[in-house]
Amino acid sequence: MRQRTLIILFFLVLCQLGAMAKKPKPAVVRLETTMGVIRVELSDETPRHRDNFLRLAREGRLDSTLFHRVIKNFMIQGGDPCSLIKTRDSIDYTLPAEFRLPWLFHVRGALAAARESDDVNPEMRSSGSQFYIVYGQSWSENALGKVRGMLDEKGIEMNREMWEAYLQHGGSPHLDGTYTVFGHIIDGMKVLKQIQAVATDKTDRPLQDVILLRAVVE
Repeated sequence: MRQRTLIILFFLVLCQLGAMAKKPKPAVVRLETTMGVIRVELSDETPRHRDNFLRLAREGRLDSTLFHRVIKNFMIQGGDPCSLIKTRDSIDYTLPAEFRLPWLFHVRGALAAARESDDVNPEMRSSGSQFYIVYGQSWSENALGKVRGMLDEKGIEMNREMWEAYLQHGGSPHLDGTYTVFGHIIDGMKVLKQIQAVATDKTDRPLQDVILLRAVVE
């Protein structure tokens, strides 16, 4: 009887190991910029945004675009086809929102989809190409508590894990539940820090072009 139990346990372990071995690794895209390389991992929890970003990268649709909007202690935004160094077709489609709180939120290093304002886009649909990477600010418990209160009024919960992440790493929690986060930086935080600190004009455009030279699927 004991031997039979051990055999069953052995096969259960093998099945579990086999299932783990078959699980695909998350997709990674390397963003080669004029200020350095940023590598982002895309979330399988947001398949439409993941697949769209991978397609854009594979087709070269993000290559030679600018980080056209940069706000210090907030974010860097790119992917706008109108900022292309060489002329290409515009990208005018949108994607349905894929909010995945509390797993994907606006902690520093989060990759998210830009979109138009609520008054013209009440469904909060994402741009087909424009994205931003969060830098955000550092938070005290008192200041973060005020943001959590505002989110609570909107029916958006900030759980303990999110709270601790914002206190430790910083970010932009006021965007949670309204913009789709679909990935995060796994390498290149120093490059993000450098880009978000560049000098800009009144429209938040960098005075010296910061170019996304290539987006490469690894």
